[in-house]
Amino acid sequence: MNDGDIKMKAGFIGLGALGKTIAKRLISEGVELSVWNRTKERSQGLDAKWAENPAELVSETNIVFICLFDSNAVTDIAGSENGLLSGDLKGKIIIDITTNHFEPVLLFHEMFLAKGAFYIEAPVLGSVVPASQGKLTVLTGGEKSAYDIALPFIQKIGSTIFYLGKPGLPTKMKLINNLILGCFMVAIAEATVFGEAVGLDKEKVLDILAAGAGNSMVLAAKREKLINEDFSAHFSSSLIYKDLHILQDLAKSLKRPLFTGSIVKELFGMTLFREIDHLDFSGVYKVLKEWG
Repeated sequence: MNDGDIKMKAGFIGLGALGKTIAKRLISEGVELSVWNRTKERSQGLDAKWAENPAELVSETNIVFICLFDSNAVTDIAGSENGLLSGDLKGKIIIDITTNHFEPVLLFHEMFLAKGAFYIEAPVLGSVVPASQGKLTVLTGGEKSAYDIALPFIQKIGSTIFYLGKPGLPTKMKLINNLILGCFMVAIAEATVFGEAVGLDKEKVLDILAAGAGNSMVLAAKREKLINEDFSAHFSSSLIYKDLHILQDLAKSLKRPLFTGSIVKELFGMTLFREIDHLDFSGVYKVLKEWG
């Protein structure tokens, strides 16, 4: 296969908050898209063709994006009846945006290769706002020749793209990045709660943090959510909790301790206990404020 064989046509599986935003971005960039999701209602508002199942979808396109909650979901849509593995995969390229567990992602490379397909591991850094602008950071790995063909599609959703090559490395790096992401969010939320506790206006606290040690992409992205306490999900607490849990598994496999990540994971665990884990991960502010 060479890039001359591929028109700007692709399939997309997984229309959650991030997935649907990325699908919209691809369509706006001129990609003719076929989509599938467990609930068809999620496809409403997309100028895309609906596929009845993953096998049908992969039969219609050479490039298929997957954007799911976790590795269990990827395993299910691949191996179930009328799943991806039951379709004609020879020469197809699977681009998996899912933040996977570092162990099954290695199996995904192997199982698609066994069917004659290429698997590009491609977790992303960023949530729905940069996704809508095509400004995600994409960490990729897999067969270089397939990556080169997939790159024009990936460039439509990402402004910064790293090719890490070796299977598993993109997933591990995504988990490491989310250690920083989770820690920053908790630190900003806790600092905001402390500022309010000593009598400062919340907006003033955030302005000062932005001018000082708190200046970060995380604060810039979540400032308005904290001010307005609008925790509608861009990136949910359940997702960061899942990722930090996998990071603990990675630390265990390396026989290394994980200090800040473990504490931060348990704080996000409190959002599950409070049944607010479906909200944006900036909603950890609510947990910390309740304790104050």
